[in-house]
Amino acid sequence: MRGRLASVGAEEVLLSEGWNLVLTEPDAYAVPHDIPPTSQFIAAPVPGTVAEALERAGLFDRENPEPLNTRDAWYVCRLFDTEPGDWILRLEGLATLCHVFVNGQELLFSESMFTAHEIPVTLAGGDELALCFRALAPKLTEPGPRARWRPQMITPPGLKNVRTTVLGHMPGWCPEIHAIGPWRAISLVRSGPVSIDNVSIRSVLDEDGSGRVSVSLYSAADDPILQLRCGGEEAAFKKIGENHYSAILKLADVKPWWPHTHGTPDLYDLTLVSDDVEYPLGKTGFRTIALDRGADGDGFGLCVNGERVFCRGAVWTTADIVRLPGARADYEPFLRLAAEAGMNMIRVGGTMAYEAPDFFALCDELGLLVWQDFMFANFDYPRNDKTFIGHVHAEVEGFLHGVQASPSLAVLCGGSEVHQQAAMLGLPREFWGGPVTDEVIPAIASRLRPDVPYVPNSPYGGAMPFSPNAGVTHYYGVGAYMRPLDDARRADVRFAAESLAFAHVPQQRTLQRHLDVPSVHNPLWKARVPRDRGASWDFEDIRDHYLGLLYDTDPARLRRENPERYLDLSRAVTGEVLTETFAEWRRTGSRCDGALVWTLQDLLAGPGWGVIDSTGEPKPVWHAMRRAFRPLQVVLTDEGTNGLDVHVVNETSTDLAGELELICFRDGRQQAASGSQSLTIAARSKQKIAATELFGAFFDTTYAFRFGPPSHDVTVARLRSVEGDLLAEAFHFPLGRAKAFHDADVAVTLVDDGGAWALDVSANCLAQSLHIDAAGYRPADDWFHLAPGIQRRIRLTPVGTKAGEPQGEVLCAGSMRRFAFGVGG
Repeated sequence: MRGRLASVGAEEVLLSEGWNLVLTEPDAYAVPHDIPPTSQFIAAPVPGTVAEALERAGLFDRENPEPLNTRDAWYVCRLFDTEPGDWILRLEGLATLCHVFVNGQELLFSESMFTAHEIPVTLAGGDELALCFRALAPKLTEPGPRARWRPQMITPPGLKNVRTTVLGHMPGWCPEIHAIGPWRAISLVRSGPVSIDNVSIRSVLDEDGSGRVSVSLYSAADDPILQLRCGGEEAAFKKIGENHYSAILKLADVKPWWPHTHGTPDLYDLTLVSDDVEYPLGKTGFRTIALDRGADGDGFGLCVNGERVFCRGAVWTTADIVRLPGARADYEPFLRLAAEAGMNMIRVGGTMAYEAPDFFALCDELGLLVWQDFMFANFDYPRNDKTFIGHVHAEVEGFLHGVQASPSLAVLCGGSEVHQQAAMLGLPREFWGGPVTDEVIPAIASRLRPDVPYVPNSPYGGAMPFSPNAGVTHYYGVGAYMRPLDDARRADVRFAAESLAFAHVPQQRTLQRHLDVPSVHNPLWKARVPRDRGASWDFEDIRDHYLGLLYDTDPARLRRENPERYLDLSRAVTGEVLTETFAEWRRTGSRCDGALVWTLQDLLAGPGWGVIDSTGEPKPVWHAMRRAFRPLQVVLTDEGTNGLDVHVVNETSTDLAGELELICFRDGRQQAASGSQSLTIAARSKQKIAATELFGAFFDTTYAFRFGPPSHDVTVARLRSVEGDLLAEAFHFPLGRAKAFHDADVAVTLVDDGGAWALDVSANCLAQSLHIDAAGYRPADDWFHLAPGIQRRIRLTPVGTKAGEPQGEVLCAGSMRRFAFGVGG
C-alpha cells in the first residue's frame, strides 16, 4: 500500500526482476551470506508470494497445499542495473515476519503484513538486497496476552497476536495456503526536481451542489510555484508551514458521484502543476454519505447525496489466494461482473486482506460502494500491548491514506464477528468490544476520512450483536439455519453485511475442465464444499434442504437416481432462494436497507460460496442476482388471504412511465386471469399494487381460500416501458415450483443482432430455469423462466478471441429437455 509514503515527481525503480527464493529450516541462517551457494534457489516473482513462486516451479499444488509457514523463506536479488547513490527503499507489504538486508546488513525487521516501510539506503553498485521471512508457525505457539475467548473458526489462537491475514487459517472455509512473501511492490525511490511527498487529498460535496477539494503536501524545493487543477479550474498552493503547502479549489455545479444503480459515477482528474510541469494525482469524486438510523434508531440505511440507497452486492474474498495480487488486471474481471450483475456494494471482510488502491480506483469508476472492514476477525485482540497497538496505528493510517480520494469508500468497520464471537460464548456486553475497534480505529478514521460512516464491528447493534432487527447483522436464517423463506420478513432484517451462503454449483463446463468427478459422492468434490469447522453439516446440505423444499423432492434420492437433474436443480435453486429473499427485502414497506451475499468469488473451482467461480465465470446464481438487483424492478409477494401484491421499484433519477401486466396461467399455458394498467413511478420511489386492482375483481392469486381445485399454477408480472420494451419480470408459484414443471416446447433461433449474435427464445408453455449452453459465449441472461406469449432475445457475448458462429443447446431444467441451435441445430 502506498499510503502516506507516496511521492510525486520522484524517480522510482520497481524491483520486480531478478529475485531468487530458497526455503530453509527455521532460523538455520542468520544473514544471507550464511546460505550455502549450492542451495536450491528458484526464480520468484515480486510482488508475489512463496506459494506463487513454488507453483510456477511445479513445486506447489493449490488443490493439495502443504504448510508453508514452517520454514524460513529467503528472497535474494542483485541490483546490477541500479545507479549508485542515495535512495529510499520502499517496501509496500511484507508477509509477515521479515528481516530486510542490504549487503548483509540488517536494516529492518517488519512484524506486520499490512504496514509499508521506507528505508534510506546508500548503494555502491551491484548491491545485494535480501529478505528473510521467518517461519510463522513457531511464533504462533508463543504465549501472548491472555484472551477472554478462543474462536473455533480460526486456527491457531496465536494468530491474534500477529498482524497477518487469516486466509489459509480457516479450515473448511478456504484452502490452507499461507500468505508469505513480498506480496506488494518493492521499489527504489529518490528525489526528483520537484520532490513532493505526503500528499493529502480531501474531496467534499457541499450543500449548495458545489465541489471542494483540498490538497496539502510537502516540498523540499525552495519557494516552489505550485498549482492544483481539477474540472477546468485552478488554485494556487499557499505555504502554511516549513516546506508545507496547501490549496483549496472549488467547483460550481459539480456532477456528483453516484453508485451506478442510482446515477453516474462521475470522476474528476486531479493534477499538480509545478513550474509548468503536470503531475497527475489520480481521480476523485464528490459525494456525501450519511447513516440514517431510522425513526426507531435501530436502522442502518446509507444515504448517498441525500438519497437512500438499497445496498446489494457480495463479500470480496481475493482475486487469487495463491498470489494475493493487487493489480488492476487482477481485480477488473471480478469487479466488472459485480457491476454487471447490478451490485452496488462490495464488502472487504475482516478475514481477508487489504486490497491495493487499484481496487478502489476500479470501484470508483464502476460505481461500486465499498464496505471496508479492518483486518480484525473473531479474536479477543490484545488490549494493552503497545507494540501491537503501534502496528494497528500504522496499518490503519497507511490504508486510509492510500484511498483518501476515493468516493467509493462508503463504510469503515472495525472488523468481523468480534462482538458476535464474545456474545455467542455467553460473555456480558462489556466484554464484546475492545480498544482496537472501539477507540483506536475510529479515532484515526474520523481524522483521515470524516466523510465515511464508521461501525465498530459487523455484526453490530440490537439486543445481541447479530440480532437481525437492529443495526448490522449477518443473516443466515434463510440459509444455514434452514428457516423457511418467509423468515426473511419475520426476521425484520435492517442491513445484512453477510447473507445467503450456499454451496453454489458452477456451470457444467467449469466442472468438466476443473473438477470432473462425480458430484457429492466423490471426496474431491466434498473437499470443495465449504463448512463451518466442527459442524456435522456443510453448505451443500443447506442447499439440499432448499432443493427439497422448493422442488418437493428428496435430494439424496435424486442425486443417486438422476445426478444430472440433481445438479441442474441445484444450480437453479440457490438463484430461486436469492430471488425470493431479495424480493422480500426490496418490497414496499420493507425496513431492510441492504444485504450482501457471502461471497463474490470462489477460491478454488467447485461448489463454493462464490457467485463467480475461481476461473472468473459467473455461476447460475449470478444471473439470478442480475435479475433480482435491477434498478427498475417488479416483485411479487404472497400476502396470504390479502392476495398477491405487486411492487414496482424505480431507483433511477428519472420518473418511470410504463405498463404493468399480470397474468395467471393454468397448466403453464392457458390464461386464467389477467390485467394491466399504465403507471408512472416517480424517481427514487416504490409503488405497491394489489393484484385485484389489475384484475378488477376477486381472483385467488395465492390459492389461500381454496374454493375448489387450483385455478392456476403460475402468475407472471411484467413491467414494460411505454415503447413496449420488457424492463423486469417476476414469477409466483402458488402451488410450488414442482407443480409448475411442464413439458415445454422451446423455439430457439440464432440471429444477427446489429453485428452481435443473439438467440430468440420462446415457449408454448411455462419453461422453468432455461439454461443456454453456447461454447465460447456468455449469454446476457441464463437460468431464467420463460412464460408463453413472449419472445426473449438473449445476446451472446464472446468469451475469448476464438469464438466462431455460436452453437449449442438450450436446456429446460424443468423438463430436462434440450433444444439445439447453430450448426446442425
